[in-house]
Amino acid sequence: MTRRMSPTRRLAIYTAHQGRCHICGERIDGARERWEVEHIVPYALTRDDTDANLAPAHVSCHATKTPGDVAQIAKAKRVQAKHVGAWRPRSKLPGSRGTPFRRKINGTTERREP
Repeated sequence: MTRRMSPTRRLAIYTAHQGRCHICGERIDGARERWEVEHIVPYALTRDDTDANLAPAHVSCHATKTPGDVAQIAKAKRVQAKHVGAWRPRSKLPGSRGTPFRRKINGTTERREP
């Protein structure tokens, strides 16, 4: 979901960071390079959309940072689910991975290695 941002606000964020990409630290040539306003701490984690959490970044730098943000967000959601009790423990059905035994194709069972 993309949020629209006014040109005035984009310019204020750009000048507040002296026109530098907050990821790589290099100067952004606003006339020749594509850049985006990016959340320093992912929005999904903090719900912080203030100018203090926004910074300019090259499009390529932002694209390399995003997969790490996605992994961080997914982990935070898993931890939150576990803390509120929405996390379900592994199945304890016979032969499932949650048990100390495994069933072989020929029908015999053996102890799982830890």
